[in-house]
Amino acid sequence: QVQLVESGGGLVQPGGSLRLSCAASGFTLAYYAIGWFRQAPGKEREGVSCISSSDGSTYYADSVKGRFTISRDNAKNTVTLQMNSLKPEDTAVYYCHAVVDGTLSWGQGTQVTVSS
Repeated sequence: QVQLVESGGGLVQPGGSLRLSCAASGFTLAYYAIGWFRQAPGKEREGVSCISSSDGSTYYADSVKGRFTISRDNAKNTVTLQMNSLKPEDTAVYYCHAVVDGTLSWGQGTQVTVSS
């Protein structure tokens, strides 16, 4: 059974950092592109970052470019999103996502709140 589980969210002050993890089970994460999305209250879910399966190339939304870094640890079957210089507008529920053999899979999400 394909499963994605996010962790690492929490409350942080503006300018702080958090490290989110997405742990995969039921499939080999190394073979699939993995994405991070977020959804703020009253807003649509938006793409934040993704990492390819082939060459590890990455994509970042303009709003997080230079502050967030996505990486994968294939040995641990996890993808990590390092978030630095956090802003209040980064407050959202963060989800990891994969399309495994044609099936969309989402984690349950982890809450990130940036507030003083």
